[in-house]
Amino acid sequence: MREKSAICIAGGGSTFTPGIVLMLLENQDRFPISRITLYDNNKERQDKLAEACAIMMKEKAPEIEFNWTTDPVTAFTGIDFVFAHIRVGLYAMRELDEKIPLKYGVVGQETCGPGGMAYGMRSIGPVIEIADYMEKYSPQAWLLNYSNPAAIVAEATRRLRPGKNIINICDMPVGLETTMAAILTQNTGKTYTRKDMDIRYYGLNHFGWWTSIKDKDGNDLMPELKKHIKEYGYAVNTPDFQHKDPSWQETYTKAKDIYALDTNTIPNTYLKYYLYPDYVVKHSDPNYTRANEVMNGREKKVFGQAEAIVKNGTCEGNEFEVGVHASFIVDLACAIKFNTKERMLLIVPNNGSISNFDPTAMVEIPCLVGSEGPEPLAMGEIPTFQRGLMSEQVCVEKLVVEAWIEHSYNKMWQAITLSKTVPSASVAKQILDDLIEANKDFWPELH
Repeated sequence: MREKSAICIAGGGSTFTPGIVLMLLENQDRFPISRITLYDNNKERQDKLAEACAIMMKEKAPEIEFNWTTDPVTAFTGIDFVFAHIRVGLYAMRELDEKIPLKYGVVGQETCGPGGMAYGMRSIGPVIEIADYMEKYSPQAWLLNYSNPAAIVAEATRRLRPGKNIINICDMPVGLETTMAAILTQNTGKTYTRKDMDIRYYGLNHFGWWTSIKDKDGNDLMPELKKHIKEYGYAVNTPDFQHKDPSWQETYTKAKDIYALDTNTIPNTYLKYYLYPDYVVKHSDPNYTRANEVMNGREKKVFGQAEAIVKNGTCEGNEFEVGVHASFIVDLACAIKFNTKERMLLIVPNNGSISNFDPTAMVEIPCLVGSEGPEPLAMGEIPTFQRGLMSEQVCVEKLVVEAWIEHSYNKMWQAITLSKTVPSASVAKQILDDLIEANKDFWPELH
């Protein structure tokens, strides 16, 4: 019988938390659980979801201990894994991350450009705090972090807490691979899932390219995918795609223009913010951004479901949904706990995996995952175009972390100026000054 794990979900008030809890319950056969604890510093928000999750736990898995807390000692004592997905400042701050740059004709996005840097400056301290709580109360535990912006957070953990049991992950490639499987299924008549594909991929978080996709028999799937992406991007005729918010449908379709720049690879959709920033700004509504979509969509839906579950005293008729990020994080925990050597895309120190790139860069590449953590696979040399883009972006991420550590105004100004999304140092300074004012309760004081 497999040994059970005690889990802490940091960011217990997140709308993604119920899906993670449900995914854990659905995978008891391969990843048994003894205890789930939700932790958040926002008691009111967490209580609403936790009370609904408690009802779900009682109905589906009464044998598993379930609790929630705002106390770090209670949350982080005697645990095996922390699943961290915190959002510092909630969606009110995400809205400012998006709208302040747009005011100056610059991309407004939660992880890319100035908005992503602002979010990074808010996230570094709390993620390090979680790592320190774990070191104090459960030093053998693993921190599986997918708090955004993952690239900046990953660089911060590399700099500030090296050698700790911290793995930084992102579900975006997983989501795109799920879409690729749907494209292959639609176009070939043969059923594919993400796990039917062996992939090679390199880049930074939200900034990468697939170079090889094969099935388990070694057959090349890239030609079929490229043919589709060239014409439609990642748009596919499935209910899942049709129910996506309009901003995501547009992002998936735009991938055909990113692909056109390098038809040897298949791109991550987030590259549109760096390669077509003028298009993105033109097609953005500065008064209604993605944050507003989420607040009026998923936020209302999930909290509405939770309220109904608590009111009715049962989950029946109000089942929470499981997202791709939830299944990915369970796969990762399972690989560590039971040494499965599963191949997964993770954010890790380069250390020569990409031979012609900064060895200290936090890169997103395939790794074999076991009880010692990730073992990165060699990706070899990468082309000049991708290397140039990545070199610029990794320097942006390093400058943001240096700005946080040194409380440096100039480093933050340099970071925003260097971003491919920003046209000039003067515009960068205007955006920075507005972001400082908006984030005065969250950022260290810059000087």
